[in-house]
Amino acid sequence: MGVTKTEIFTGQQNDLAQFFKVLGHPARVAILQYISNQNACICSDLVEEIGLAQATISQHLKELKSIGLLKGEIEGKSMCYCINIERWSQIQHQLNTFFNKTKSNCC
Repeated sequence: MGVTKTEIFTGQQNDLAQFFKVLGHPARVAILQYISNQNACICSDLVEEIGLAQATISQHLKELKSIGLLKGEIEGKSMCYCINIERWSQIQHQLNTFFNKTKSNCC
């Protein structure tokens, strides 16, 4: 596979591309939906909620954390996760800007 040449694109373009890449897996969308619907950080086992192996869930959580959508803290023997509201707001703003600047140029 060739080099992606990310340096020729803006920081916002690269940021949105990484966001979409990480959200390109339905398990990650399901994890985000589950965590965002809770009133507190999630310290419980997501395996039962999502239905995937622990190692798979851990890998998906790692990917979501890598783009800053999740914050995690160690609480006892567990890792607790919650939505990083600041990062989520930043992504929302970038998406709104992107879609609001899109012209209607239908053929």
